[in-house]
Amino acid sequence: MNADIILQTHDLCKEFKGFAAVSNINLQVARGSIHALIGPNGAGKTTVFNLLTKFLAPTSGRVIFDGKDISATAPAEVAMQGLIRSFQISAVFPNMSALDNIRVALLRINGGAHRFWRSKNELTAYNDRALLLLDEVGLAEFSHVLAGELAYGRKRALEIATTLALQPKLMLLDEPTQGMGIEDVERVTALIKRAAVGRTILMVEHNLKVVSTLADKITVLARGQHLSEGDYATVSADPKVMEAYLGVSPATPIQPQDALHA
Repeated sequence: MNADIILQTHDLCKEFKGFAAVSNINLQVARGSIHALIGPNGAGKTTVFNLLTKFLAPTSGRVIFDGKDISATAPAEVAMQGLIRSFQISAVFPNMSALDNIRVALLRINGGAHRFWRSKNELTAYNDRALLLLDEVGLAEFSHVLAGELAYGRKRALEIATTLALQPKLMLLDEPTQGMGIEDVERVTALIKRAAVGRTILMVEHNLKVVSTLADKITVLARGQHLSEGDYATVSADPKVMEAYLGVSPATPIQPQDALHA
């Protein structure tokens, strides 16, 4: 495996009772890049994410992460190896402060487990690192606010911060701007761009403006199969992509403001 490639799949397939949700997907994600996985409804994007993070076992094919075959590895072990995923629905502890959410994540990466009777001093030891992470995602002033009381966009920012706390080699972001207004979309887009410095991100995203702003490389799926790949200019000019996404003639350009819903 090329050392510049952190994630690679070989003919990845997943069938459900004879239905091929994903067929012969061959991905290559370069280190230090933002790679977008896009496609219309039912394209197989979330299935691919589930296969990569081992929430689903492939029917056939292999997943190679950081030089190791993880095709049969358990989800928790995959995460400990540095392949960390966010979900479409924000996954934070709503009754804990933003700071405590980060401290629990830091505790986990250092081999601990959260227990309510744990010494407060033990958690306090993670304060400096937790506050730096909150500052990195623009949440320093909300450190003592309950996560459940944060605005939706800030909850997503907190989720990204907890992902960063786990020291990912590869961050998988599943619809990071789903359900957001324009202001939150712009805030989270800027946040992802900052978080990507020195890191690798694979993201599923429906908003073409976000994709065109962030992605170094885009893989397009349709009906569980590879349709097109390249930078935004390449895939947006591909007649197959235009027809699959927008149902338009090849002469009609795809504009970044068009939203592709997963």
